[in-house]
Amino acid sequence: MLSENRAARQPVAGQPARVPATRARRQRWLARPARVAGGLWLFAVLVAAWWFLSAGSTSPGFPPLETILRRLYQLWIVGGAKQQLVPSLEHFAFGYAIAGLAGVGLGALLWSMRTVRDATSPFLYFLYVMPTPALVPAIMTIFGLGFTMKVVIIAFAAVWPTLLNTLDGMKSVDEVKLDSARVLGLSGPATVRSVVLPAAMPQIVAGLRNSLQVSIILMVVSEIVASTGGIGYFILTAQQNFSFTDMWTGIIVLALAGSALNLIFVLVEHRVLHWHYGARTTEGPL
Repeated sequence: MLSENRAARQPVAGQPARVPATRARRQRWLARPARVAGGLWLFAVLVAAWWFLSAGSTSPGFPPLETILRRLYQLWIVGGAKQQLVPSLEHFAFGYAIAGLAGVGLGALLWSMRTVRDATSPFLYFLYVMPTPALVPAIMTIFGLGFTMKVVIIAFAAVWPTLLNTLDGMKSVDEVKLDSARVLGLSGPATVRSVVLPAAMPQIVAGLRNSLQVSIILMVVSEIVASTGGIGYFILTAQQNFSFTDMWTGIIVLALAGSALNLIFVLVEHRVLHWHYGARTTEGPL
């Protein structure tokens, strides 16, 4: 009996020995920081180059990076400038949420109503290619200069990547899966929920990621054009007052905030699409 157990633990010839689950998980967790460090080396090099090349700068418009970072600490860490981020993030959160929900909802609705989809397709692409900043004066006239105006600008610009990616992803669902759902007697909403949305989810997430970038851009544009607060307003006011060091601190904080939002999105994306990435890893290269 003992010899049988020992033989069961022996790896079969020609097959790789199995790595214990705990060890495999530890290897994956150790690999992640290594990948992150490998991806940050160019960023570190560019920051170091900026530091040394700007060290002796006397230009008021391009001060040394050391001066900018010292001022950033005074304004955004211990000072009150960080309050400028609050309205910006509020505008972004509401606008992006509306764009995401409307994009996925309208995309699913248009997919299920082919006649309406064909009739509205030219109009949708007409709105998609229209630059949203050109509509800012009209949106300001209709909604005023307050919170609603900024949310509308962000939502209008960000809805199109999600909507069109949702629609394209649903149209590319395998017909065999749809036929199977009909054979099983699934209703239309059940088919969308159980078959269509999971199959189109990778492309929907890609659209949401594009909408994220658009939302950040229009968040700043709306605050630069017409606002009395927000990080875009802070950057513009600093430039107009010739406070160029303050201007650069706002730009850096905006870049850091955008990077943090993108990182959060990537973490959520990997959590939502873990089955998709797992299937790709299992399939491997052809």
